[in-house]
Amino acid sequence: MKLNLIEKLIGSGLFTGFIPKASGTFASFIALLIFLIPGFENPTILMIVISFSIVIGVGIADKFESIYGKDPKQFTLDEFIGMWITLLFIPKKIWFLIPAFLVWRLLDIIKLFPAKKIETIKGGWGVILDDVILGIYSFIIIQTTIHIINRIT
Repeated sequence: MKLNLIEKLIGSGLFTGFIPKASGTFASFIALLIFLIPGFENPTILMIVISFSIVIGVGIADKFESIYGKDPKQFTLDEFIGMWITLLFIPKKIWFLIPAFLVWRLLDIIKLFPAKKIETIKGGWGVILDDVILGIYSFIIIQTTIHIINRIT
């Protein structure tokens, strides 16, 4: 199985997957920068992009696994997806964006239950779904924190 240039570009998160160290962190940072594009934070647009990324990402992740092995570090589209889920409904304020980025990266590294178990699913679904779950966890943590801060102030 071979990847074409578009699949490689998308699957590797704009080639961040080929950065030798901390490719997931670089991919998450690029996803955050894309979020800063005016209008991209619109929840409807973001949910469409997330959904599209999941749908096409599963097939591309299958190809990446056939070439690079199980849950390859070269495939970082899943980091984009998890970061964007984390950022849903977050105001573009540095004091929300930095904690969102840090919470997402921490959860992606430690892989809370059931993400670690989901990651063992064969193929592209296993590659992507653990990051979807962790993105949802990050989203809940950040939204809860924002809600608490807004109640206090």
